[in-house]
Amino acid sequence: MIPVVLRAEMIANFRANFGKARMTDFRPVIKIFDPAGGATWLLSELAPNEIAFGLCDLGHGCPELGYVSVHELAAQRNRLDLLLEIDRHFRPTKTLSEYADDARRHRRIVA
Repeated sequence: MIPVVLRAEMIANFRANFGKARMTDFRPVIKIFDPAGGATWLLSELAPNEIAFGLCDLGHGCPELGYVSVHELAAQRNRLDLLLEIDRHFRPTKTLSEYADDARRHRRIVA
């Protein structure tokens, strides 16, 4: 699901933070969204087990930082039986925590 170049950047971010007490607040690398709903994910890191870290919003007004399985995202279908999509025009302008602060204020990801 995640293009090779973006995948490599996400893995590098994971390795840079792995085992550190103070972690780097990266900019999101990829934006994944439901084309027929309000769910959105801004992901910045990818572990070898295909678990990504980022800002997750299922469209219920409670966006939060957390972990998500890339395999589950790739298999997810929405109410119209469409797959999730990658926003190829997304260019991050803030760090993940800045997006999270905005998302908590607006009760959704604003990106």
